[in-house]
Amino acid sequence: MNVDIADGEFVILVGPSGCGKSTLLRMIAGLEAISGGEISIGGRVVNDVLPKDRDIAMVFQNYALYPHKNVADNMGFSLKIKGRPKAEIEAKVKKAAEILDLGKLLDRFPKQLSGGQRQRVAMGRAIVRDPQVFLFDEPLSNLDAKLRVAMRVEIKELHQRLGTTIVYVTHDQIEAMTMADKIVVMRDGKVEQVGAPLDLYDNPGNVFVAGFIGSPAMNFIKGKIGSKDGRQVFVSDTGSVLPVEAGRAQDGQPAIYGIRPEHIDIAPDGLPATVSVLEPTGSETQIFAKFGEDPIDAIVKDRLTVRPGEEVRLKIDPRRVHIFDRQNGARM
Repeated sequence: MNVDIADGEFVILVGPSGCGKSTLLRMIAGLEAISGGEISIGGRVVNDVLPKDRDIAMVFQNYALYPHKNVADNMGFSLKIKGRPKAEIEAKVKKAAEILDLGKLLDRFPKQLSGGQRQRVAMGRAIVRDPQVFLFDEPLSNLDAKLRVAMRVEIKELHQRLGTTIVYVTHDQIEAMTMADKIVVMRDGKVEQVGAPLDLYDNPGNVFVAGFIGSPAMNFIKGKIGSKDGRQVFVSDTGSVLPVEAGRAQDGQPAIYGIRPEHIDIAPDGLPATVSVLEPTGSETQIFAKFGEDPIDAIVKDRLTVRPGEEVRLKIDPRRVHIFDRQNGARM
């Protein structure tokens, strides 16, 4: 892989489990050896530089706090072993504690803290080192859903305040979409696509990226490009006829049809679909339905009263449709 990360950028590595995200992060940190190429931090090649001398700070998934040390000692320990003056350590710990709202917890031990507080202590320990790069390895995966949202905001605010480069690993694409300046989508140890969150959402390079970015996932239907009543359409393998923009592909070409659930509306002139399940969430309703034999998910603002087995009419805007090559998955 070949990835450039600008100074002060918040870059998130995403991909399914086992794709190499954490391995890449550990290579940057110096915890894993690389078999070829170069890793450069701030213009300095660090291939043979020890982790402690790379001017990076890492925040781990399991916090990795010393259980027998209080919060202040955990945060200041890296400075202590470097022989920094006590007054300097106290000043830096105090400043980091103010940033992370840990001032009242400095005398507590890790077992007396909640998961979110422990994560803030781990972040504080990284901040006091004032590194060139922060490395985060799935730091929120051990937190409950509500706390994850709160910590996302805290980490984003921290980045805005400090302006330090962050490389962040997660398998949660919502974290990636909401936090990153740039996302690196990985699969099987390779980079599939790099770009700003909304660029990847609007212009995925292939089926894999399209299916990974966005929640709920994009609908995919296999078939081919055809024509009906003098206009180009998509015809699924089971015979469903769906709208496409003219000129996206040649008639008869095998393809995969992609449409995001949030880009489907209910309208009288829509295509008939049979409802399987409705999931109302209050602000919106998720519809699991079928065009003939083809499953389709839609998210609408309407509050619906239809029952499973009944019909709704779902309208697809052809301009929102993605067409992918059926052989290699590339966007057409």
